[in-house]
Amino acid sequence: MIPQLDCTDIKGTTMKFTQLALATALTGSLLAMPLSASAQSKKELVQKLMVTQQPLIDNAAQNLAEQPARQLVGGAKQVLSQAVPPEKREATAKQVDAEIKKYLDGAVPLFKASANKLSAASVAPALEEKFSEDELKQLITILDSAVLKKYQAALPDLIGSSFLEKVVLDVRPQLDPKLQTVQNNLRAILDTASGGKLSGQAPAPAPAPAKAAKPAPKPAASK
Repeated sequence: MIPQLDCTDIKGTTMKFTQLALATALTGSLLAMPLSASAQSKKELVQKLMVTQQPLIDNAAQNLAEQPARQLVGGAKQVLSQAVPPEKREATAKQVDAEIKKYLDGAVPLFKASANKLSAASVAPALEEKFSEDELKQLITILDSAVLKKYQAALPDLIGSSFLEKVVLDVRPQLDPKLQTVQNNLRAILDTASGGKLSGQAPAPAPAPAKAAKPAPKPAASK
């Protein structure tokens, strides 16, 4: 005899299965939410960290833009002192300054824009990869610290021009002889290579090779 199926059992089993499926789906959603929120939070932390480091990135970009300008200024000063008549040096120096400023006005924004673009493409992903969410929070807290900001603000006074001048004065007794030696050596090398133009003296002519002495005449034979 085939047992009859109880419809109430079927309905109960179906309901339990449906409830279990809904509970499983709901649990999966709940488990997924913290992960998604954490990933989003981590990206936001990285962006916040990048904002705090923007002045550092801008300063680095400006230094890169100024390096060629420093070299140009150094070369121009040398030419001014050696080749330009004294009465024209001041006016020429102003023209040089104007050209350097024109270059910097165009170059600095280019470097800053490039640094910002590349930092977003490379620095931010690297920070997100290398640091955990908790580490990023700690790092932001440190960088936002009032004590750190006070220290950074005091650095120019602590290790500024006054400090560097003291360093120069301290090492000068030992440094000056070394500088004098290398300057003398370089001047001698350049003076020789330029044919005496630095010293204003033409090189002394090379001595003529000594002529072979004539043999002494033989004494006349006595008769």
